[in-house]
Amino acid sequence: MPKRILQGRVTSDKNEQTVTVLVERRFKHPLLHKTVRSSKKYRAHDAQNQFKVGDLVRIVECAPISKTKRWTVLTDEAATA
Repeated sequence: MPKRILQGRVTSDKNEQTVTVLVERRFKHPLLHKTVRSSKKYRAHDAQNQFKVGDLVRIVECAPISKTKRWTVLTDEAATA
């Protein structure tokens, strides 16, 4: 089964090797037929501490790294390979 890849914006980089990414999705409400924005925060592994607050990043599912980290940030090199 392919791993999910999500795109979002870094909201926090205060932890060592960890960034918090806010992922926003849009969908049509089933009853009201209005576009609704829903967001969720994910904690992702950033091995080199290279991403800062405000950066647009892509994250990919991975095996559990810690209690809350189940995602890894895709670097530019990994995305092109």
